[in-house]
This record gives sequence, structure tokens and C-alpha cells, in this order.
Amino acid sequence: MESRPRATPAARPVVALPDPPGFGAQLLARLKRLALPLLLLVAWQIVSTRVLDETTRALLPAPTAVAVAAWDLTLSGDLFRHLYDSLRREFTAFVWSLAAIPLGVAMGWWKSVNDQLESVIELLRPIPPLAWIPLSILWFGVGDTQNQFIIFLGIFFPILLNTITGVRGVEPNLVRAARCLGGGEGAVLRRVVLRAALPQIITGIRIGLGVGWMALVAAELVGASSGLGFMINDARTLLRTDIVMVGMIAIGLVGLALDLLIRVLSSRALPWSRAMQS
Repeated sequence: MESRPRATPAARPVVALPDPPGFGAQLLARLKRLALPLLLLVAWQIVSTRVLDETTRALLPAPTAVAVAAWDLTLSGDLFRHLYDSLRREFTAFVWSLAAIPLGVAMGWWKSVNDQLESVIELLRPIPPLAWIPLSILWFGVGDTQNQFIIFLGIFFPILLNTITGVRGVEPNLVRAARCLGGGEGAVLRRVVLRAALPQIITGIRIGLGVGWMALVAAELVGASSGLGFMINDARTLLRTDIVMVGMIAIGLVGLALDLLIRVLSSRALPWSRAMQS
């Protein structure tokens, strides 16, 4: 028999991958993102120096005046001293608020624990941290303990609720598989439930740190002798709106830095989580 030649597959066209953008293109892309903030700064400068008179200019100083005030506070060390005190209070309260993680795991895993604590938690959770300021001053006086208590309330409940949600959202088949392989209650909690709930717990930490940072500044406005909130309130009494704006900008930058730090650490600690990588 005459053998037929085998059909050879058609050659696929080679698709060339685009070259990665160079340094200049990356720099240009980043500058485009800063176009709106720069435009707002220019508009702010023009309004403050050309539109407002001397009286109203004291209420809205130009960006250049704010930059000069920030430089003076940096040279004197006052800005770093207040910033250090605020961060110290935030970190101390954050450490105490981590008790919400084991409590949230217990409430999410055992129904009996949730039945006992849910009513108390849901009664206290809607109360804003700022509403506790008068009572906390009576309890702890004016100082670090009072500030840390207010921050603790701001951080605790977001972590607790996200931990409960994360534990309850664990895939039941994972728990069944772990038990079929001989895993005890403690091993299932540590190696399956807690790991599966970690992305949700970290989300609660991000939210809690933001709420606690805002609550800290509010608490320092009325119950502290140092910190960024105290610096803002003290500058208000002297009509130094440039210092007030320096404090506000510092609060925003520190809050952004804390959130970015949590996101970087979580993306490296949980490489398998899509939510953390995005």
C-alpha cells in the first residue's frame, strides 16, 4: 500500500511580547497620577496669595507657608516628638486590642460562646469611641491611659467582627477533610480555621488601625498634653492655622503609611491569598 504523508501542523506565528516599559515611561505614568494633586496645590497657592486678603489669609495659609511651618517644626523637633507620642499610644492600644482575635475565633467557632457574648458586643459596638471620652477622663484622668483606652475601642471591634466573619466563612469541606485525616479540635482550629480566616482578620486590622488613628487624634484634642491632636488644638488657640494644617497632613501621611505597611506585610505573609495580593 502506498503510504500517505502525514500532515504536519501549520507553523504557529510567533507573537513577540511587548518590551517592558522603560524608566522614563514609568516616571511619566507616575507623574500623571500626581497631576490632580499638583493642580490643587497650585490653585490653593493662587487663592491664598492672590484672592484672599490679609485677614482671611490667616485662616487659609498658602502651601508655601505650611511648608515653612513644617520645616520649623522639624528643625525644633516638636513635630517628631508629638508624632512619636501619638504612635506610641496607637501601638500600645493595638497590642491590647489583639485580644479580639482569640475572642473572635471563639465566638465564630463555638455557638455557646457566641450566645453568651453577642448581646454584650452588639450593645457596646455601636457606641462611638468619642462618646467614651468624658467617662474615660473620669476613670483614668488626662494622660496616656485615657488616650489608649479610646484607641483600644476604635481598633477592637473591627478586628473582632472581621475575625468572627472570617471563622464563619471557612469552607466546611476543609474542616471535614481535616477531621477525616485525624485532626483534633485544636489542630483544626490552628492549621485550618485560623489560616483560612487570616485574610479577613488582616482586613479587620487595617480597618481597626484606621479607626483607632482617627479616635486617637480626637482623644488628644481634649485629653492629652502631647501628640498630633494636642499640637493641632494648641495651634488653634494661637491662630496658627499653618501648624494646624501641618498636623493634619502629618496625620494623613502616617495613616497612609500604616495602611501600606499592613498591605505589604500581609502580601508577603499570605502569598496564597488573592485578596492580599490585589
